Amino acid sequence: MAIRTGQHLGPYEILSAIGAGGMGEVYRARDTRLERIVAVKILPDHLSDRAELRERFEREARTIASLNHPHICTLHDIGHQDGTDYLVMEYLEGETLADRLKKGPLPLDQVLRYAIEIADALDKAHRKGITHRDLKPGNIMLTKSGTKLLDFGLAKLKVSPTASPLSQLPTANDTITAQGTILGTLQYMAPEQLEGKEVDARTDIFAFGTVVYEMATGKKAFEGKSQASLIAAILEREPPAISSLQLMTPPALDRVVKRCLAKDADNRWQTAGDLEWELKSIAEGLQVDMSAAQSVARRPVLFRRNLLTGLTFLIFGTVLGFAVSYLKPASAPIPQSVVRFVVFPPEKSFFNPFPNFIAVSPDGAKLAFVGAGINSESNPQLWVRSLDSLSAEPLAGTEGANQPFWSPDSKFVAFFAGGKLKKKELGGGPAEALCDVIGDGGNGDWNRDGVIIFAPDSQASGPIYRLTTAGGSSIAATTVDTSQGEMGHLWPRFLPDGKHFIYLALNRETAKSAIRVSSTDSKTSKLLLNVQSFVQYAPPGYLLFQRGASLMAQSFSPRSLQLTGNAFPIAENVQINTANGRGAFTVSANGVLAYRSSGTFLDTRLAWIDRSGKELGRIGEAGVQISPRLSQDGKRVVFTRATRTAEFYASGDIWFFDLTRNTETRLTFDSVHNSNPIWSLDGSRVAFFSDRNNVYGIYQKNADGTGQDQLLTKLNAPAILEDWSLDGRYLIFTSTDKSRRSVWILPLFGERKPIPFLSNRFAERHPQLSPDSRWMAYVSDESGTNQVYVQEFPEGNGKWQLSRDGGVQPRWRRDGKELFYLAPDGKLMAVAVKAGATFEAGTPVALFQTHIFGLAVAGAYSQQYDISADGQRFLINQDLADVASAPITVVLNWTTGLKK
Repeated sequence: MAIRTGQHLGPYEILSAIGAGGMGEVYRARDTRLERIVAVKILPDHLSDRAELRERFEREARTIASLNHPHICTLHDIGHQDGTDYLVMEYLEGETLADRLKKGPLPLDQVLRYAIEIADALDKAHRKGITHRDLKPGNIMLTKSGTKLLDFGLAKLKVSPTASPLSQLPTANDTITAQGTILGTLQYMAPEQLEGKEVDARTDIFAFGTVVYEMATGKKAFEGKSQASLIAAILEREPPAISSLQLMTPPALDRVVKRCLAKDADNRWQTAGDLEWELKSIAEGLQVDMSAAQSVARRPVLFRRNLLTGLTFLIFGTVLGFAVSYLKPASAPIPQSVVRFVVFPPEKSFFNPFPNFIAVSPDGAKLAFVGAGINSESNPQLWVRSLDSLSAEPLAGTEGANQPFWSPDSKFVAFFAGGKLKKKELGGGPAEALCDVIGDGGNGDWNRDGVIIFAPDSQASGPIYRLTTAGGSSIAATTVDTSQGEMGHLWPRFLPDGKHFIYLALNRETAKSAIRVSSTDSKTSKLLLNVQSFVQYAPPGYLLFQRGASLMAQSFSPRSLQLTGNAFPIAENVQINTANGRGAFTVSANGVLAYRSSGTFLDTRLAWIDRSGKELGRIGEAGVQISPRLSQDGKRVVFTRATRTAEFYASGDIWFFDLTRNTETRLTFDSVHNSNPIWSLDGSRVAFFSDRNNVYGIYQKNADGTGQDQLLTKLNAPAILEDWSLDGRYLIFTSTDKSRRSVWILPLFGERKPIPFLSNRFAERHPQLSPDSRWMAYVSDESGTNQVYVQEFPEGNGKWQLSRDGGVQPRWRRDGKELFYLAPDGKLMAVAVKAGATFEAGTPVALFQTHIFGLAVAGAYSQQYDISADGQRFLINQDLADVASAPITVVLNWTTGLKK
């Protein structure tokens, strides 16, 4: 039976197709009685045309419908209409575990959390006498509220000549064929299933073990090149230990999974309840042995306090030690154990989503991070948490902070904010500005002699600079070799002598980006290794860096400046910005390692929202969509679709979405970064930024895809296109010049030479022209925080401040009678304006709370929303992530695990 949009199956109105396969089709539908969204699955004809199967199906459906568990997808109803059987289930938003695993393994805390939830769900089902028999990543949905088990013997059914109960029959997908490719379901089947023996709840436990193994390692427990070799692997071989692939895996988790995968069911865990209890014990061990964390934090204090006492007893202890040595055999010292725990954001706050937000103090006692409030008026600011405390405290005067790093005595935190490098004493007092920087800064380090080295711009458009903590003028400490393709230098870190430092030399060709070492008294440098990554030295002799999402360690001598041996992974799925190599990890001198695992927070989805905040509909599929722009006629949306690499994207292309036909079309086809598309007034052309051919430039292309991409102008730095003037004569963009992020105008006539329009010691961005091009709204941090201003264009006369408590991303209504912007907490603000020969503005009014992409650093992005012509609907690029889902993992004595 063909199902059409708008068709009714009983009381259920079909809204759209969700998916289809050999075992049926799934649709999004509306329950017209209860006004709720549900999922309707149409069962295949071969299960509907036999009365005995239908009767058994309905009987078992009633049994499974009795399962009421937060981690089992609820079955609401079953029905039959016009020869078609269908199921009505809970509608879930999220992604399957199978889809998530395509991005790599999960961080350990998520592995345990999901495993505990799945085990709890299985235990509930098993106690009701129901077994799943088809547990696999494709049948586990990841939602904001946690996991949901799908297809509990119902969603995919298969007739068997043995007439087994329907819920006992596994399903197959198309990942294996008769020609010998891999079978998805086979890879999770227990030996007794493959041998045709009796199965029970312990069969689910075997499948559970394969799922946990894959979550932790990103690899399947059993693989083979054919069906026969895969079956042989399951029946005869043991998979490598998880800890052999993920070095920091707790041994207890290895043991739990190994027992799940026992070939003989009698040797496995006998109940899912016992399995859940074991997993909870492991998770509790990660949450912290706070006494161990406290001992690390107090070591420097205890050392000083006990020094005098230790000296007093030194002679006595020495003599006693000699005596004891004759009386008792020597025993081996007890090594310090590795301790792991996780740090979550403060209540009603979330971590900065970018990996430049975290720094552990040199003494290993404190953690500094950037956090922002959820649904509050607070800007991002610095927080500090002592590892012997259960809570973090905000640092007053650090609003807008970014890229924190510590003084060598752990008493000050340096950071970038408001276009300046600042320092703040933990004991109190105001933050002190040290020097001006470009944009949001590019991180730094501080040695014992009071010298700071830093990169002034995270866009890597210049060298490393040096200055003293007393402030004053900074001087270049490195020289960028543009002849070799270097774009700039980033992420400097001092070595133990306080003279030499390591840094990333970012190159236009990623393969040529390199970690180099230099010194404060010379601009010469030495190549250490080719990798595009943030780097830190970790005593007693390692360099830590990333290859993709893998955090690597390699032996390194700070005396000879030589790397030895091979690099090896110490953590997987660590967040990284592949565009500039910044990784979310930090390490202290005494063995405290902290890192944040990758999440999926860059997944976005375009949605229509009305002025009250009600969602009216969604556009396209979830993905990494950036900078949506509506055409003047409101019929098309142009946006950047980024290619995900680990957590962040390394390239992107320009796409259209046709709102009338509900179709997508790709406009550019490059393996480079094309971004920030904007429409010409008539909708015939699109302009965009690109770094193709290792050259920054602004291009335009016909919107119908015909003709070649036309280079309009070359640039010296990356740019964000913002607007196109009404007369078509000017493009407006922002870029970084020698001082700050500035607003530029590109005339589309004559020599097409960019002209600075707003360029001074402040950072200015998000310029937007009024519909008649007589006024420009823009954002500046001249007051110390981002505020929205308006001034005449192009004369630049007059200036009015619209926002009161901060704002970014201003947009004009089509008739010029209203301006919108984002407040620091993400609320969409509206201001009535009169923009004719003169300018007048009303009082800002909050419309609704957005969940807009990049909210914590909204000032660093191009526009992430657009407005319908009448100003009644807003196309919002919504961040789909639970921003608190990826905590910071802290590992004490991390090198101990490397010695095993």
